[in-house]
Parts: sequence; C-alpha cells; structure tokens
Amino acid sequence: MTAATDDFVRHRNLLFTVAYEMLGSAVDAEDVLQEVWLRWAEVDHTEVLEPRAYLVRITTRLALNRMRTVARRREAYVGPWLPEPLLTVPDVADDVALADSLSTAMLLVLETLTPTERAVFVLREVFDVGYGEIAAAVDKSPAAVRQIAHRARSHVESRRPRASVSVRERDAVLQRFVEATATGDLQGLMDVLAPDVVLMTDGGGLKKAALRPIVGVEKVLRFLAAVAEGVDAVADVVVVNGAPAVRLVVDGEVDTIGSLLIEDGRVTALYLVRNPEKLARLGTETALTRA
Repeated sequence: MTAATDDFVRHRNLLFTVAYEMLGSAVDAEDVLQEVWLRWAEVDHTEVLEPRAYLVRITTRLALNRMRTVARRREAYVGPWLPEPLLTVPDVADDVALADSLSTAMLLVLETLTPTERAVFVLREVFDVGYGEIAAAVDKSPAAVRQIAHRARSHVESRRPRASVSVRERDAVLQRFVEATATGDLQGLMDVLAPDVVLMTDGGGLKKAALRPIVGVEKVLRFLAAVAEGVDAVADVVVVNGAPAVRLVVDGEVDTIGSLLIEDGRVTALYLVRNPEKLARLGTETALTRA
C-alpha cells in the first residue's frame, strides 16, 4: 500500500461522514468519495503537507457540486424526502455532538440551508475546521466564511429541535412505542404520541407513504393503521445515525426505519423511511467519525 493510498484509507471514514452530513445520502456520499479518490490519485503528494486537510477540502468541493445536482432531483421526488438512515457503530452514540448532528430532525434542518451555508456550518460546528481551511474549501474569504457561519448558526438554532430528555426517558418511550406497534395497540400508541405529533413518511413513490406531513395524533394513527393493515411485521430497536430507532421487518426484509423525536415523555415527531432504495445499507454498520 502506497503512502497516498494509506492516507486516503486512514481518513476515509471522516471523509464519508463529511459528505454524508452535507448530503444526507449514503449513496451520494459514496459517489463523492469515489471522485475524491480519483482526484487524490492524480495529485503530486510530495507537495501536500497536510493530507487530512487536503482530502477534506476536496470532499467539501465535490459534495457542494453534488448538492446542487441532487437539489434538482429532489424537486421531482415523490412525497417528503428524508435522509438515508445508517446503521451505526456504538462509538457514534458516544460522541454526543456527532450523534446530534446526524439525527433525522437535525439533518432536515440542515436541508433548509443553502449549499454553501450547510458546508460552512458542518465543517465549523461539527468538525471544528478552522475558518481559513473552510475558506479554501468553499472558495470564499475567511471574513466571508465567518459571516456565513454566523448566519447559518442563527438559522439552525432557531429551527433545531429543543428536545432534551434523559437516556432512561428516551428508552422508556421508545420501548412503549415498539410494544404498541408490535401488538397493534392503538390506545398504547395514542398514549405515547403527543397530541400535535407530526408524521413524515418517505416512500419515494415505491412504498405506501403520505405525500405530505400528517399532523395530529388521530390522523397519524389512522394512517399508521391503514399502512399496517394485513401486514405481519416484527418490530425491534436498532441504532441508526447514532440513536435508537424502530426497525420493522416484514417477511425477513427491512420494511421501515422509524426515527422519533421525543419531548416531555411523548413522541412529537415521527420519521418513517420506507423507500427500499434507502434501506439497502442497513445490513452492515457504518463507521462515522469526526476524527
């Protein structure tokens, strides 16, 4: 293995995490990494003093290009678009800042930023990259990057979830939700869902899903009952994007991944990914890291 290859392999998990945070899609992140490798292979590595910084810079630029491409694709997406869920290794949950940035709710907030704002926010707030390095990655001056970072931070802070629950409370609510789902206990679901709960379902036009968010516990229950009718599903808990999530398996295949936002002992938002193209990676754990 050459030194250049060794550098790429050493930082690959970091580069994938950067690309995924910017894109919310593992498929697109993998495509970006293939392009990064091709660019890296053509570089005169004797002139690269800091391989990690250089690779992050290339990844950011290519991810920005991909973000502009997928934006057009998502305009034609059938129904709500949700980030691709990733089965993650336990270490991700231990890094609270990383796990928070990977949550479905947070990734949806990041979707409301412009591509450059998202790149700057992710590099600065998640990966603690210096303003000078970010400026080189997004082709802006350090002063402009500071302004963009401030604007993006204010935007995110005004929209980010305010949920703050203990691990014990979160796990208790999650277990009640799983048990009610597994047994078809509608009353149990009603008890665990907040009155104004919001449900978003991503079927990508390939699975039954609502074409817009559903608000209110009774409407949400009616939709869940309609989807579950005649389906024999097995529910369990898996760690997705650094946090526990509900996995529904039908006939041995993953049918749905459900991420929950929990506040004051109730589920206030429920995100169901049913698009089979987004569930393909759930057979293996993904190593995400800020290091």
